[in-house]
Amino acid sequence: MQWSRYRREGVVEWGVWLDEELFSLESLDDGLNPSQLLTSDPVALLQHLRRRRSARVCPVAVERIHFLPPTQPQKILCAGLNYRDHARETGAELPSSPTFFIRFPDTLCGSGEAIPHPVQSDAMDFEGELLVVLGQAVHGKLQRHEALAAVAGYGIFNDISMRDYQFRTSQWTMGKNFPHSGSCGARVTTTDELPEGANNLYLRTEVNGDRLQDGNTADLIFDVAALIQTLAEVMPLHPGDLIATGTPAGVGFARKPPRYLQPGDTIRVEIEGLGVLENPVIPARLDTVERPA
Repeated sequence: MQWSRYRREGVVEWGVWLDEELFSLESLDDGLNPSQLLTSDPVALLQHLRRRRSARVCPVAVERIHFLPPTQPQKILCAGLNYRDHARETGAELPSSPTFFIRFPDTLCGSGEAIPHPVQSDAMDFEGELLVVLGQAVHGKLQRHEALAAVAGYGIFNDISMRDYQFRTSQWTMGKNFPHSGSCGARVTTTDELPEGANNLYLRTEVNGDRLQDGNTADLIFDVAALIQTLAEVMPLHPGDLIATGTPAGVGFARKPPRYLQPGDTIRVEIEGLGVLENPVIPARLDTVERPA
């Protein structure tokens, strides 16, 4: 099953994809709470929604909606340096434990949304990533199967980074939290549709049609289960929280010469089984700030 969160005529809605058409959850079953997309058995829920669908129910006109990040998370936790080939291209040793940094909800944007290029940065970079959407609350020491059972589904993430700010210190927060710099794919694919832990899926990133990242989730140093286990041992994780799992080789700053994003560029990230995330880059004012949906 695949589902989306979007804004239509100023109203935030949740929708489910049936036969490549998007239907609002309310139109299929007005008794269902959107949180059930995170917590329900996806196979049983999809069967229920298909039975509820009638000829009177019209699909959503996708060209008239604005896709949003998949949830309103309490926590957005991002793994850094988590692909073997990316570690090699940066000259770093393989880490013995996952490295995490934090993003904030107002840094997120949706598929198709323009990403503003900050006037104060000369080093805007792309990072195509697998995104984990949690569906269960977990905390404490977890077995591998318990960690994977907490996942509701997977999506695509583009961890846009301002490298000149990121590398000023050993802490990456400043370079990772510019407005609308964390782009999320339009769809979440539930775990039953994918290999365990979303393993062995190709990941490709293109800028203006040039393929710059060509990786595979099998190259993760710490897989999805290990990331959740590490985090849950320290902090409570909640339904709707997001985990970005890191990026493969090919990022702009590691290229010679570096290839940074400019206004007018278009970034396209594709992950096998999850679809495509695409965003244009536009100029931005220093004072451009909006509240997240």
